[in-house]
Amino acid sequence: MRYPNSLSAVFVSALLLTLLFFRQGIGLNLLLFECLLFTWLAFTKQLTLGKPLVLITFLGTFTTGIFTVLIYSTFVYTVHFISLFLFVGVLNFNSIKSLLNAFGMASATMFTSQIAFAKQFFGRKVGGIKVANFLWKSRIFVIPILIIGVFLTIYSFSNPIFSDYLGAFGELLQNGITFLFENINFPLFFTFLFCLFLSVFLLYRTAVPGIQNYEATVHSTLYRNKMRKRRFFKLSALKSEYKAGIFLLVILNLLLLLLNCIDIYWVWFNFEWDGQTLKQFVHEGTYLLIISILISIAVVLYFFRGNLNFYKNNKWLKYLAYVWVAQNAILAISVAIRNFWYIKHFALAYKRIGVVLFLLLVLYGLFTVFRKIQKTKTAFYLFQKNTLALYLILIASSLVNWDSVIAKYNFSNADNSYLHLAYLSNLSDKTLPLLDKTKGELLETYAFQQAKFPYPYFTMNHDAYLEKIEKRKKEFQQKWEAKNILAWNLAEYRAYHNLLE
Repeated sequence: MRYPNSLSAVFVSALLLTLLFFRQGIGLNLLLFECLLFTWLAFTKQLTLGKPLVLITFLGTFTTGIFTVLIYSTFVYTVHFISLFLFVGVLNFNSIKSLLNAFGMASATMFTSQIAFAKQFFGRKVGGIKVANFLWKSRIFVIPILIIGVFLTIYSFSNPIFSDYLGAFGELLQNGITFLFENINFPLFFTFLFCLFLSVFLLYRTAVPGIQNYEATVHSTLYRNKMRKRRFFKLSALKSEYKAGIFLLVILNLLLLLLNCIDIYWVWFNFEWDGQTLKQFVHEGTYLLIISILISIAVVLYFFRGNLNFYKNNKWLKYLAYVWVAQNAILAISVAIRNFWYIKHFALAYKRIGVVLFLLLVLYGLFTVFRKIQKTKTAFYLFQKNTLALYLILIASSLVNWDSVIAKYNFSNADNSYLHLAYLSNLSDKTLPLLDKTKGELLETYAFQQAKFPYPYFTMNHDAYLEKIEKRKKEFQQKWEAKNILAWNLAEYRAYHNLLE
């Protein structure tokens, strides 16, 4: 169903955005604008919550919008804007099946909506005349104006009195232009233009035939293709490809079994930290294992991409693939345990939290690969399910105040884990009450920290930490007191009042 694109709504939205955000921080103003946006979408019957992805992206956007005020973190804002972007893509084609295609739809309409707006704006009539027609017909005056300019130049050089009159007129024109430029608020003007661009993107609905046609024809279930195709490795028959798959998966399963046995023995049950940085053990090791899991998924998808799914004697290939998927799940658990040991000895940080979230997605991805083989699904099924899982994980994780979690955990475990003062001192302003420690409190953990984590771990001493936090407290108090109500947020409001107590 098509909805009329409203020029009036776009200009009102652009004006409202300008009033709310010009020379303001982001806070309450974002939530206020989006509540008005959702109200308009509901009023114009564009918010069809009966469609699954419309409902999911609406709830994700609305929820993260509330939490931008409650938590006020870079992460929640990032996830919120991603969700809003996807929501706009879904609105442009509410029957869309995949968030990946919703992203493509939103990316395309970011530009097609501007073209549609320009056509409608310049196609409207002013005094019974179309603006576009008026501008097009005005081109006939370009050459006469240039000719007039040439004659003015000739006459001014040939007649001094005429030149004086022309100079006076030119000076008057120059003063007028100077006055105009001196009194135009260019930051405000360009802010309005940017807000107009955003408003068009948010409110204009345009078709993207390529994505819409693809969505109409794509399926989650794989069907047998009777067309003969040339194989990349020149395996002309399914039987040859089947044998290659059996050979490869047997060898890979044996190799992974050996690796998993080593990890289960040494990492799961017999790990002992020898005082090293764990960099190779966790950083490089974890990244390589994650890459290995992703390649493993690609290997399985290659062999089960087409007619081999329907080969009557493929049960052993399927069994080997199931074992391969299960072993990769064990490998993912090993990565999680490596990360656990890292957190145990070196406390929390964003990357370590990110590894946990990524592993949740990997485990779900392995499950969808298993279902793809079992139920004969297409690659579209995998993209559809995993992009939705990624979206939901991002939404859920963005609702946590991770800065506060990190600060609380790291200080409360300072008798067991490394207290990275340099890292903690750079956490966001809303954690300042948690970071505001006395020298006595820091010295309580000093003996343990020095014994377990000698140089070069100590990148910041206690005095430097206290000095930096004290400076940040003063700067934050000044910044908060200078904020407008439009930039208000609960997290910094609480931090400010806790610091005053």
